[in-house]
Amino acid sequence: MSDLPQLPFPRRDQLDVPTTYRELREQSPISRVRTQAGDEAWLVTGYEDVRRMLADDRLGRSHPDPDSAPQISSSVILGGPRGDYATEKQEHERMRKLLAPAFSARRMKALSDHVQDLVDDLLDRMAAKAPPVDLHEHFSFPLPVLVICELLGVPYEDRDRFRALADGMTNMTDRAAATMAMDELSDYIHGLVMEKRRHPAEDVLSDLANMDADDKEISDLGAGLLFAGHETTVNRIDYGVVFLLSDLAQRDALAADPSLAPAVVEEVLRMAAPSDHGLVRYAKADIEAGDVTIRAGEAVLILTSAANRDESVFAEPDVFDIGREAGDPHVAFGYAQHHCIGANLARVELRVVFGRLLQRFPTLELAEPLHRLRTRTGRLTGGFVELPVTW
Repeated sequence: MSDLPQLPFPRRDQLDVPTTYRELREQSPISRVRTQAGDEAWLVTGYEDVRRMLADDRLGRSHPDPDSAPQISSSVILGGPRGDYATEKQEHERMRKLLAPAFSARRMKALSDHVQDLVDDLLDRMAAKAPPVDLHEHFSFPLPVLVICELLGVPYEDRDRFRALADGMTNMTDRAAATMAMDELSDYIHGLVMEKRRHPAEDVLSDLANMDADDKEISDLGAGLLFAGHETTVNRIDYGVVFLLSDLAQRDALAADPSLAPAVVEEVLRMAAPSDHGLVRYAKADIEAGDVTIRAGEAVLILTSAANRDESVFAEPDVFDIGREAGDPHVAFGYAQHHCIGANLARVELRVVFGRLLQRFPTLELAEPLHRLRTRTGRLTGGFVELPVTW
């Protein structure tokens, strides 16, 4: 089957998703493709099928024979199977239960006022600079880092160190370097956890330091939280700003009415697609899905970004519309037992960001046209290299 569609597919621009997703979905919402690594996998692009697959316990991140498992890419994070095949489900449930209090709605509500102070301080600093200013460097990046550092108990002054390691982990061209960066970030977290055992505080790493797990497991979990807790939110801020500044009528609507911020955030989450990689799963048993059969051991690539543009669910799915009627929810945070545990945290940050940014800079504009904005290549999470703005 050498004629299979080959990932990754091209995009028309940074704000779009590949048109091939729609073409494949019209033929079948679950299609056979060839991965970046050259192996075969099932690509899931339909909204209902994405939700069904995320909720199906017959799919997991592990594989009974990892060495022979189909590979998706060279990513050390999502390139192939991870976890113990025999205990994956129990471990996933145990970790979610342990982490749930750290990301509870109550804790996030308590954090909200502080996030507003952090946002206002960063905007004050930005306003003191002469435009154009790189919004990515001076706002989109530091805010989620400040928040996750405080939540986890990571020293903010170490941000340059873990920024470099987090970036290294996403390297899709040098797996050895990415593995080294991931191990080093885990070692860094291990040192902090040891310190928290001696001097506990009101933070997540102190909670992890006392949980029933071995040190390696705790360190890897803490490193994963530090990575995921800032990387994806940085991208959502950048992409949300670009969407708004690409349609000044919608920018002006939000500037005039900051109560629109929650709706804006949900549309940003639905539309933003900085990465084309998808979520990796392996079938633990044969699965009948519509007119296809996914065999045990086969790879499944779940594309939430494609599902969020499914024309059977969202009217004019490729149009960014902050006045969009509430309907079926997007799947940017996953679904069912695989709904992102940090969703509340991301929403708290993004709602404050989009509720305050245009209050402070109502005439904010891109300082470069969209086609000249550089995106990060060879990186799992994608995103903009910089985001120059003026006002």
